[in-house]
Amino acid sequence: MRNGAMTALTMRDGGKIGVYHAHPRGARRGGLVLVQEIFGVTDHIRAMCDGYADDGYEVLAPALFDREAPGFAVGHDRLAEAAKLANETHDFALSIADVQSCIDVLAPAGPVFIVGYCYGGSVAYRAATACTGLAAASGYYGRLIPLRFMDDAPRCPTILHFGRADAGIPMAGVEALIARDHPGLEVFLYDAGHGFQSDRQDAYDPASAALARARTLALFRAHGG
Repeated sequence: MRNGAMTALTMRDGGKIGVYHAHPRGARRGGLVLVQEIFGVTDHIRAMCDGYADDGYEVLAPALFDREAPGFAVGHDRLAEAAKLANETHDFALSIADVQSCIDVLAPAGPVFIVGYCYGGSVAYRAATACTGLAAASGYYGRLIPLRFMDDAPRCPTILHFGRADAGIPMAGVEALIARDHPGLEVFLYDAGHGFQSDRQDAYDPASAALARARTLALFRAHGG
């Protein structure tokens, strides 16, 4: 049973986009911006939001591609289309601005955290380095992190999760990121591939997924959530 629902929020640039809003069950631990994969705010992403809501978080998951492709939410069989939208059509900087808008909505009620997966993992890390108002961040297998943001230090406590068998993110780049030794950043490696957190993918690895989620919740709870 779904805990949340899609609503419309006005972003900093005046544009309105869809946002999946899940309310916490029980006492509210904090706010959480959950950032989508390249496939949009899919049923899987909504389920992830509901899971964090069950843990006590008020969750906002912005539909980052709504300006270019309203309501975009597709399966893995449309990977090429999703990748083109994320990498060519959509302005990555706009994702960061929309995350900031969501942080601003959640912040008056308490600490705000961010978690993101795949494309959203890169967004989560960039938000940790550029946005204001975040208490902690957790990013999963963000390909752009070692490619574009390796030298940017996070402003809040941050953890990153990468699979050693991820064919799309060379370990050399991840190891170079680790070597930067940014204060407040911890990088975890798992014996898994890309998308290991998603039970909708062949690469799903239950043990790695459970451990990464436990580490994410522990980080949030150590910093006010």
